[in-house]
Amino acid sequence: VASAGFDVAVEVPIRVRLLRVSEVEHVLVFVVHHIAADGFSMGPLTRDVMVAYSARVHGAVPGWAPLELQYADYAIWQRRVLGDEDEPDSLISRQLGYWQGVLDAAPERLDLPMDRPRPAVASNTGASYRFPIDAGLRAAVVAVAQERGVTPFMVVHAALAVVLARLSGTGDIAIGTPVAGRGEQALDDLVGMFVNTLVLRTSVDSGESFEELLARTREVDLGAFAHADVPFERLVEVLDPVRSQSHHPLFQVVLAFQNLERGALELAGLRVDEVDIEFTQAKFDLQLTISDPVDGSEGYDAEFTFATDLFDRATVVSFAERFVRVLGAVVADPAVVVGDAPWLS
Repeated sequence: VASAGFDVAVEVPIRVRLLRVSEVEHVLVFVVHHIAADGFSMGPLTRDVMVAYSARVHGAVPGWAPLELQYADYAIWQRRVLGDEDEPDSLISRQLGYWQGVLDAAPERLDLPMDRPRPAVASNTGASYRFPIDAGLRAAVVAVAQERGVTPFMVVHAALAVVLARLSGTGDIAIGTPVAGRGEQALDDLVGMFVNTLVLRTSVDSGESFEELLARTREVDLGAFAHADVPFERLVEVLDPVRSQSHHPLFQVVLAFQNLERGALELAGLRVDEVDIEFTQAKFDLQLTISDPVDGSEGYDAEFTFATDLFDRATVVSFAERFVRVLGAVVADPAVVVGDAPWLS
C-alpha cells in the first residue's frame, strides 16, 4: 500500500486502507503524495481523523472547526507576494538574483567514496542507519551555539561540511535542507505542501579554525533562510544545471532537523499506537536527519538515509562514526584547525 505510486493526473493523491488484524486490532494506513501534504500536515490530519472517529462512534457528524484559510488562499498569496519575474524589483526577481550569485559555478555534484559506480539512472532504493548523539555531546553543541550566537543547526551543519570536505577531497560543499514554509499561525491547521528546499553552499578551508568556519556558516545559513521563498523547482529551472537521472540537481547530501512535536492519540475505548512503515526511499545520495529522541532522553537521535545504489551499510556506519568524532572534537575546542580535527579511531 505504501510503496505503490500515484498518478496525480488521474487520482486523488491520498490513499487510505483499514486492515483487519483481528476482531480487536486494526491498522489504519494513510499514504499521501508529497504534492498534497508535508510532514507538518500529519498533525492536523491526525487530529481531524480523531475528531471524526469520536463523532462517528456516537452517531454524530464530525464538527470540524472552520479553517481560517484554505490551501488555495496560500497559493494565491504566494504568487501575489513573489510577483512577476519580469519585474526587476519583485521579490522573486531579487531572490533569484541572490541564488544566481551564490550558486554561480557550483560543482555539478559532490562525489563521496562510493562502493559502486553511480548508475546512469538512480533506482531511489535506500536504507537507513540510526545512531545516537549522547546528552553530553548535545549539551556541548547547544553551549557552543549560545556562545557563538548561532543555532545548533548551524553547528551541526558546519561539522557535517567538514566531514564531507574530507571525504570528498573538495572544499566546495553544497548541502540541501528543508524549511517548513509556514511563517503564519493561520497555516498551522492546514494540510498541504508548504516545505521548500534550500541549498547551503559553504567553502571549507582545512587550514582555518572551526570557529572561523562556523561564523561563515552562520552567514551562509542566514542568507539562505532570508531568500527561502523561491520554490526549489523554479530555482532549478532558472539555474539550469546539467540534469541527470543519476543524481539530484544542485546538491546530493541533505541535512534535516526534525523538530516536529509528536502527538499522543487518545480516543475513548481505543488504544492507538503509531506504526512506522519500513519502506525507505533514497531521494538523495545521503541524508542526515537529527531529531529529538522518541524515548524522551536528552541527546539527539541521528539517522543517515543512503542510496543503496552507491553505498554499503558498513560505509555509512563509518561516515556516522567520523561525523560524531568530528562533531565532538570541534565543540570541545572550537579553535581547532579544521584539517586537524580527529576523525579516525
